[in-house]
Amino acid sequence: MQRDTLLTQDELDFIQNMQHNPKLNVRDASRGLLVNGGVQIQELLTRLAAHEQVTIQAQFENQQMTFPLHLVEDEFHAMHLELGAPSIYEEQGPQVRPWRLNLPEPLPLQTEKGSQSALWVHEISFKGILLENRKATKPPKYFALWFAPMGYAPIALRGTFERLTEQGLAAYRLSQRNKEDTERLRQYILQQHLLVHPAPLD
Repeated sequence: MQRDTLLTQDELDFIQNMQHNPKLNVRDASRGLLVNGGVQIQELLTRLAAHEQVTIQAQFENQQMTFPLHLVEDEFHAMHLELGAPSIYEEQGPQVRPWRLNLPEPLPLQTEKGSQSALWVHEISFKGILLENRKATKPPKYFALWFAPMGYAPIALRGTFERLTEQGLAAYRLSQRNKEDTERLRQYILQQHLLVHPAPLD
């Protein structure tokens, strides 16, 4: 795929509408993707999706969205391609980095039993997280805690310490073990991105 290939605004709006799910963290039929392209193209896409990572990329203004395609089997044992939640990037000059969601108010990460930890989330992306350590100790080298924003089921996060920022926040690289948690984190970030960047009214 050529890097400068762009989707039209109508195509991008269609993809975003297909991703919007009013039932939080629930899969629904609107996420299905019908591919019209002839038998050979369908067979090629199916074969690639079964063995390799296949994505659709959209770019607008200074942001990129990369949607993974998953091969799923329905109750009738028919195989379908389904869009996953995208990885969202932003271009800052020559650099491209994951889009970061700045939380309006910091949220505490939680233990498995639901109690607050000393680590509070300020910013989050699908690749990393900025945490405030409210303990009078050094930030831990690793953490395995739960991110539970209001209205969402808790999402398991695992982080490895990278550095301290000038503001004293601890930057961690996220490494999810569970694909479902990764998908739910991307879905949450997408929904928040759509709130920050609403579609223009017609």
